[in-house]
Amino acid sequence: MSESAAVTIDRAGEASGADRPLIGISAYSEQARWGSWDAAAILLPRRYADRVAQAGAIPVLLPPVPGIEESLERLDGLVLSGGGDIDPARYGAERAPQTATIRGERDAAEMALLTKAMSLALPVLGICRGMQLINVARGGSLHQHLPDVVGHDEHRPAPGSFGRHDVTVTAGSRLAGIVGGAGQLRVAVPTHHHQGIDALGKGLTATAWAADGTVEAVELDPREHPFLIAVQWHPEAGDDLSLFRALTAAAIGSMAGAARAS
Repeated sequence: MSESAAVTIDRAGEASGADRPLIGISAYSEQARWGSWDAAAILLPRRYADRVAQAGAIPVLLPPVPGIEESLERLDGLVLSGGGDIDPARYGAERAPQTATIRGERDAAEMALLTKAMSLALPVLGICRGMQLINVARGGSLHQHLPDVVGHDEHRPAPGSFGRHDVTVTAGSRLAGIVGGAGQLRVAVPTHHHQGIDALGKGLTATAWAADGTVEAVELDPREHPFLIAVQWHPEAGDDLSLFRALTAAAIGSMAGAARAS
């Protein structure tokens, strides 16, 4: 991690200064085409990096390679990004026909990143798949195809695009304080997922739900980890930077703590 903490938060809630926090974002490997090339590439939708940068931090892409978790020794926070489905074997289930795009190397790399971030007390923000991975890592399980559970496709209405629906956030939760206030509130969020939490992982508290009962956010008690919040929706696809600003602020706090300890 950075040795100093010469960072300030401006009135817009964004970090500034010469030593902005470094936020790692988990990326993935897929076959891709660019120019005359068609080859395996490390991919991440640009909006993730843009939102981290707009919140005042410096984004660092983390490819799914063995040992990538050691990079967190030099970083100040972690985003576990969205993407394909997690191998159901990791939560003791057989693979359903609708479960697709499983990438074992990504599952392993992100599990290792989460474990390392927890050991270092680094702030963590999980997004969509990232929330599901956190839940599985803590012993929870997933619904492999939500339409079979809730009876509709509102969470992923069309391929290659985001839907939008309301979620209700629990009053008094850390998430409520981040996205709009301490009281219970309803917010409209961008969404694209076909899986969701079934059994909740150890120590996690659900703090937001869709109208159909789907868990839309989880968090850990700050006494167990300084900052671990995960949402099922895609904040990077919207205009609200509050979650990224909160992650950046937590990363600055982590930097300051490391500087005091050095």
